[in-house]
Order: sequence, then structure tokens, then C-alpha cells
Amino acid sequence: MAKIAVTSDQNERLPSARILARGDGWSISEMVCTLGPQDRPFEERHSSVSIAMVTAGSFQYHSHVGRELMTPGSLMLGSAGQSFQCGHDHGTGDRCISFHYSHEFFDRLEAAPSFQSQRVPPTRALSPLIARAASGLAEAETMAWEELSIELAAQTVELDRGLSIVSAGASPGATARVARIVRRIANDIAGPCEVSELAREARLSPYHFLRTFQAVTGVTPHQYLLRLRLQRAGIRLRNEPDKIVDIALECGFGDVSNFNRTFRAEFGVSPRTWRSQR
Repeated sequence: MAKIAVTSDQNERLPSARILARGDGWSISEMVCTLGPQDRPFEERHSSVSIAMVTAGSFQYHSHVGRELMTPGSLMLGSAGQSFQCGHDHGTGDRCISFHYSHEFFDRLEAAPSFQSQRVPPTRALSPLIARAASGLAEAETMAWEELSIELAAQTVELDRGLSIVSAGASPGATARVARIVRRIANDIAGPCEVSELAREARLSPYHFLRTFQAVTGVTPHQYLLRLRLQRAGIRLRNEPDKIVDIALECGFGDVSNFNRTFRAEFGVSPRTWRSQR
């Protein structure tokens, strides 16, 4: 891929990095990007093995492997030396928590320091890790970052082995429509999420919308919304003193019993136990 020039104005708005923690063979940064559709993508290169948790916004991730739409709850995977581009054709800005590893770190895990895929879609196995990392932004000095970095690397290696090298493709127009819906859902997680309504907004038939959404994001609209609600609830439980029932209702759950049951299935513990593990 050719190097694309970056304007001085764009250069001022390149992703900013805040180091959260570092140790033997690993480091963690919070990455905040404010680029948007008016900005041209430019070529970058992974300097080390990289696993980035997308916590807000969406963007296109493109390398020689293919092109993926990155959405909240997904992981962006990068191998050392791999060139890539990130674009924001469908909306402005994103936020990630980026984990970087040395080859020696992966040697200690007895795993290859490279990935066959570019993305891990939102899955149940990732929800507790993403919620822990996002809640740790408010308590960076006391967060057990090393433990989390090891758990994330091991879990990602396992998930990556089960993914196909090339994901199901979607046209640029279909990807743009799904990207708008993804941002719409993220901006109103407590709102209704009827497939027929979302399909109308995307100007697709309900059947085509379901197939396209899953092809682009790796999950169904219901799975995406549910995991987003649970992850937001998990972050709030760690960082806020509000009552569990209030958090459940404000995150879009109709009653606390359903929230408790769904949360336990996703996180492996009850909301009360999760909160106590801070």
C-alpha cells in the first residue's frame, strides 16, 4: 500500500495515546481518535503484536488480509510489522484500549506471535475482559493490568484459532448502512431495537439486513445490543455507587431479575459479586 500524505490539520488530530501501564514484554495504552469522514486514511504499521479493544465509535480496518468494520466490543488484531489503514468513512472518532506484546511474551504463552484474522467480533468470552479494562480507566494505578494482559492474550489466541482467515464480505454500501446502525445503537442502548425498524432505517429488507449485519459485525443485532448493554452495566457497576436495579433499567433491561440472569450468563458471576471484585 502506498503511503498517503497527512495534512497539517489532520496531523494535529491523529490518535492520541495515554500509557496506562507497562511491564515485562507488554504495555497498555488508551487510544483516542477524532478523525472523521473528511479525513483521508493513511498507512500505519504495527510495531509489535497488538490487540485493541474497541470501546466506542467505529472505523474501517484494512490490511493485506482484507477489510473489517470495527465496532464496540470487538478486538482489532495486528501482527508485528503488518501495514494497515484505518478509515472513518461512516462517522467521527473512536476509542480503544490497546495492548502491545513482544514476541518473547507470546513465547511464554507457548503461542505464535501472529494472528490469522484481523478482528474478533463481540463474544461472550470478551465481555468481562472489556468491562474490566474500561472500568480500569478510572483506576489505572490500582488496576491489575498485567493479569488482564495475560488473560486477554490467551483468550484472543484461542478465539483467533476458531475464526476463518477471510470474513464474509459485504459491499461498501452495505457496510456504510450497518455502520450507521451500529453507531445509532451505541448512542441509545436503552432504546428499542426492533429488526424491522433497524432494517427500514438501513433501507434493507429485514432478511437482507440480518444477513448483512452479521456479515459485517460478526454477530446479530440482538447479540450486539445485548453485549453492549451488559458491558456498559459492568463498567458502571465497577465505577459508580448507583443501585443495581437503577443501572439495569438505565442500560435497557426491563426488570432486575432478567438483568441478573443475563449478566451471570455473560460474566459468570452475579452483578453484586462483580461489583465486589473491584
